[in-house]
Amino acid sequence: MVQIGYTMMTEQAGPRDLVDHVVRAEEAGFDFSVASDHSSPWLRSQGHAPYVWSVLGAAAHATSRIPLMTYVTCPTVRYHPAVVAQKAATVQLLSEGRFRLGLGSGENLNEHVVGTGWPSVDVRHAMLAEAVEIIRALFDGGQVTHRGAHFDVDSARLWDLPEQPPPIGIAVSGDRSCALAGRLGDLVIATEPKRSLLDAFDRYGGTGKPRVGQLPVSYDPDRGTAIRRAHEQFRWFGLGWKVNSELPHPDAFASATRFVTEDDVADAVPCGDDPGAFVDAVRPYAEAGFTEIALVQIGGDTQERYLDWCRTTLLPALRREFGG
Repeated sequence: MVQIGYTMMTEQAGPRDLVDHVVRAEEAGFDFSVASDHSSPWLRSQGHAPYVWSVLGAAAHATSRIPLMTYVTCPTVRYHPAVVAQKAATVQLLSEGRFRLGLGSGENLNEHVVGTGWPSVDVRHAMLAEAVEIIRALFDGGQVTHRGAHFDVDSARLWDLPEQPPPIGIAVSGDRSCALAGRLGDLVIATEPKRSLLDAFDRYGGTGKPRVGQLPVSYDPDRGTAIRRAHEQFRWFGLGWKVNSELPHPDAFASATRFVTEDDVADAVPCGDDPGAFVDAVRPYAEAGFTEIALVQIGGDTQERYLDWCRTTLLPALRREFGG
């Protein structure tokens, strides 16, 4: 059985719209939701980047059933891990236990804004591991003082703690991140349907833990419109994580994707209104072993039409194929 999720894509809609969308997603019957945590869109054409933690607080209050999760937060540069722990605990309380904290090693696009430079990938992984240890210590309650290789914590405490701390998910893209996720995570997060990532996660201690994937889609009754919109706003996704994590600005993403064609995007993203094409795009994730798959509808102004179609057509088709 595969659960199907909805993505609040903060790079393509403003904060009030994002909350309205997740309310509609709950009504449509999605099993869970995730939200991106960015300080900038990948491309100027996306046009948004509100503070996701305020959005999550509003979403927690506006919904009653649908689980929430960051997909993903970097707890090392733009945010100190002690601050992330406080935010996550608060959202867990507001949502009455429906929140999961998705973490990753970050992207230069978002983290460079605080002006401290962008560390090498090995340093980023070491920072993430130390950050997770600090967050878990604070979730355990009591006063935390820490002097580490990358972070200091001075007599910190979470004064408002949920009975159950948020489960921690860790994003992976290769063997080193899988080792970290298997050792420190309660679940694994990935954006590619690679069985090798899940096998590595299992080798390092992840056996039996949830595994959450994400898939961009572009619904529109007119397939040509869907393809053009996907190309305009989402052509960056095919660059791969090694490139995406290093580029510092939307203009850099525009330059790096200047030769990506509409046909390239249409080959990789299900576009149009044929539910069979969307089912076929989900299948590699299910076959790889993902237990949850969050769909990303491209285009902030298309969400209401997409969610209506999901309720009547797509979600029933996906559940016939994959259970749920």
